[in-house]
Amino acid sequence: MTGVYSAASLARLLRQARSRISEVAHVGAVYLGIAVAVTLAVSATVPSLREQLVQVHEALLVGLRPSALGDAGLAVQASKSPYGLWSLGAMASRDVEDEPVQHDDNVSTTVDTFADALYALDDFRVPGVSSSQSQALRSYIARKYRIAHKAAGILIHTAFQVGDEQRLDPQLLLAVIAIESRYNPFAESHVGAQGLMQVMTRVHQDKFERLEMAPEAALDPITNIRVGAQILRDCIDRRGSVKAGLACYVGATGPSDGGYGAKVMAEWRRIALASGVPIRNL
Repeated sequence: MTGVYSAASLARLLRQARSRISEVAHVGAVYLGIAVAVTLAVSATVPSLREQLVQVHEALLVGLRPSALGDAGLAVQASKSPYGLWSLGAMASRDVEDEPVQHDDNVSTTVDTFADALYALDDFRVPGVSSSQSQALRSYIARKYRIAHKAAGILIHTAFQVGDEQRLDPQLLLAVIAIESRYNPFAESHVGAQGLMQVMTRVHQDKFERLEMAPEAALDPITNIRVGAQILRDCIDRRGSVKAGLACYVGATGPSDGGYGAKVMAEWRRIALASGVPIRNL
């Protein structure tokens, strides 16, 4: 009886062992499958991620480099401007013997980096706008889009300067930034549009060249606003109105822009209401 009982117990133990081994093998196979899937996914995505990281790195080198330390001998050149800190422009220095570079009269040659502005901005005030309006505008942008007050001040200051240069309402530029990127300077769309105003660097490389900047500078906020404003000005001139120009800016070729223009113009009105600065007629 003891022998029979021992044989039955042994058989039961063997069955339990086989069951445990089967469970372990099943779980192992599942985890192995997951590991293979993750490996394949990482292999497919890492090259594109690496390329994007390289682009961001190059843009940061351009955008966060003090102008006095720029490569190719970038130098700071003073110019007369009511905007104070934006009177320092990063320009490529040349030998005295070199021929002067000809610039388009409609394009500002005072191209600053965001880092220059961060160092230079002490007291935020937009020329032509009261102090209370300046502060109200900055508070609205900073609070709604969750960015630092100092950064908001620099972007607003840039928008007002560039708006004057391009005959655009600065608050329209701020509204375009809001809809395009929600004030994320490193935003990139699935088609490759980059930065605050989602500039297509491949299409508008000539505009970067006119500013003596590389396309990687699209991730520098100040450069991006300058290029984006040029594109918007061209679109408005070509289409004849702000609404049609916005449709052109977003790349709409048919009668509908998918509601883009309405969104921008609604935010334009909200910004003007929050700041108390009247909308300019274009």
